[in-house]
Amino acid sequence: MKKYNVAIVGATGAVGQELIKIMEERKFPYKNIKLLASERSAGSEISFCGSKYTVEETTEHSFAGIDLALFAGGPASKAFGRLAQKKGVVVIDNSSTFRLDEDVPLVVPEVNSHALKEHNGLIANPNCSTIIMAVALYPLYKFSKIKRIIVSTYQAVSGAGKEGLEELELQNNQILRGEKTAPKTFPYQIATNLIPHIDVWVEENYTKEEMKMVFETQKILNDYDIGITATTVRVPVYRSHSESIYIETEEPITPETARELLTKSKGVIVQDDPLKNLYPMPLFTSDTDEVYIGRIRKDLYSKNGLNLWVVSDQIRKGAATNTVQIAEELLKNNLI
Repeated sequence: MKKYNVAIVGATGAVGQELIKIMEERKFPYKNIKLLASERSAGSEISFCGSKYTVEETTEHSFAGIDLALFAGGPASKAFGRLAQKKGVVVIDNSSTFRLDEDVPLVVPEVNSHALKEHNGLIANPNCSTIIMAVALYPLYKFSKIKRIIVSTYQAVSGAGKEGLEELELQNNQILRGEKTAPKTFPYQIATNLIPHIDVWVEENYTKEEMKMVFETQKILNDYDIGITATTVRVPVYRSHSESIYIETEEPITPETARELLTKSKGVIVQDDPLKNLYPMPLFTSDTDEVYIGRIRKDLYSKNGLNLWVVSDQIRKGAATNTVQIAEELLKNNLI
């Protein structure tokens, strides 16, 4: 297999570190690797596949000789994403900067890998909650078109990066010591609390995070008629997002049919045995790549309604793993 010169932009952050880990786990065919970050992080050392690499500052000159650049997200995407694309680099970006641009495919490999054939050198990785929901719903969508989605998310603090993890850890310890907390990353104390507010407020008192789930899901499925309502909530869990999803389909889908469809689907693990208290939980899904689904049950008042409980590691499948899977699809189909 041909090998490629790869750059990871934002290599020292939570997603960047996970990208490095997953590339190593999946034996991604790289020739040379360049680890890039902000000026503040430049000079630090990171181990990869038995060798140590010095992190370099990301500049306009960083992409010379690079075939593939994986952007972990953040300000670097806006500053360097299109620049790298113009230099002939194939960019896979984790930020929200380009997701809704018409010339940028928004890809979840289990759902719409065919969209990669149309790429022009820049591909967007969807929002973590969107990825998790898309993987869970696509097998059902293929069986019967979905008309309505109502989703509430329970999002781990790691979705806010290292700062989110550190703040929950600090506050847990402060509470145990009887000390006051001073929130910085989140608008309120997150330890022992829930915050129904992720990202900035936009139209009609929804948040940007909620509208990402609406617009991105419609784009991924190429179906702009789906009615989607999202409520996104930050919870005091370190890792793995959970989602309570209600759907209405054109034709009824029984829970038995849903379990059969999902069990056969790539990237999905069904854990659904209420009498044995078997259902997905963040504690057991962290550091895995699958989307776990349980609590599959019909709606009591609509014959076309179905409820699901979905959990997945948002740093892996919701970000880094999905990025590497996109890169693998590009290689498999000679699209670099």
